[in-house]
Amino acid sequence: MKEYDSLVIGGGPAGITAALYLLRSGLSVAFAEMLSPGGQLLMTEEIENYPGFPKGIKGYELTDLFAAHLEGYSYDRYSDAVKEVVYAPGANKVRIGDEWVLAKTVIICTGAKYKKLGLPNEERLIGRGISYCALCDGNFFRGQEVGVVGGGNSALEEALYLSRLVKKLHLIHRRDDFRATKCVQDKVCTMPDINIIRSSVVTAIHGEENLTGVTVKNLKTGEERLLTLDGLFIFVGYEPIKDFYPEGLTTDASGFIVTDTEMATCLPGVFAAGDCRSKNCRQVTTAVGDGATAANSAFHYLEKH
Repeated sequence: MKEYDSLVIGGGPAGITAALYLLRSGLSVAFAEMLSPGGQLLMTEEIENYPGFPKGIKGYELTDLFAAHLEGYSYDRYSDAVKEVVYAPGANKVRIGDEWVLAKTVIICTGAKYKKLGLPNEERLIGRGISYCALCDGNFFRGQEVGVVGGGNSALEEALYLSRLVKKLHLIHRRDDFRATKCVQDKVCTMPDINIIRSSVVTAIHGEENLTGVTVKNLKTGEERLLTLDGLFIFVGYEPIKDFYPEGLTTDASGFIVTDTEMATCLPGVFAAGDCRSKNCRQVTTAVGDGATAANSAFHYLEKH
C-alpha cells in the first residue's frame, strides 16, 4: 500500500492550489481527480472577477493555467473516484477505485454539484431538454426558446451566456429580488431577449421523448400557466459531493463540511477547502484561498505529529 504525507481529493481550484502548496513544501503528495482538473471552472463560460484578468478569462483558459502550475512537480495522480475514507489520526486509509492508499493527512476539495428541482420527469429528461450547464449544452438550443431557473450568480451568468445563442429566454425566480451581484443583475435586466418571471416556481416538467414545456406557478396569486420550452437550465443552488466522507466528520444541515478558519475539520489531520466547505461565498478566489490555507495547515500538522 502506497503511503503519502498528504492526499488531495478533488481537482478544482481549491484542490490544485492545495496540491501546489504541499508540493512546494517538499511533501509526498497524491492527487485524486476522476475527471479533468478544473471542476466547475470547466463549465463556466467567462470569469470577470478573478484578480489579474480585468478583461475576464474563459473558464477553460484559467483551468489550463492552474494545471500548468503543477507541471515539473513529482506527485501521484489517481484518475478514479474516491470510494471510502477510513479515518485514523496520521494513518488514513483511502480507497480510490479498487486501490487502497495510506495518507497521513487528507484535504477534501470535492466541490459541489448542482441541485435538482426534484420534480417528476426531471431525471428522465436530463440530456433531452433538461440541463445544469449552459456552456456544455447551450449550443444544442441555438435559435430556440429556453427557460432558466434560479436567482443567484450562476443562474444569471448562465442566462447571459444563453441569451447570445437562443431566440428567447425566460428567467424564472422564486423571489422578487435576485441574489446575484448588482452588476450581473443590471446586465440581465437590460437584455431584450430575457423575459424575467419573478415570484414564481416550476411545479411540473412536461415531455415524453423530449422536454416540451413547464408549468409555472406565481407564488403571490397562485395562478399556474404552461410555458412552452425547448430547453430548461436549472441553477437553484449546490449540494456537496459527500459519498465518501469519513465517519464522524461534522457537516452542516446541507451536508457541507464544517471547518475552522484554518480549514481543519473535527477530525485531526483531515482538512476541507473550496465549495465542499460550509461557508457563504463560493467563488474561484475563495476556493484558491481555502486550498492554500488547508495545505499550510496540513504541513504544520505533519510537523507537530
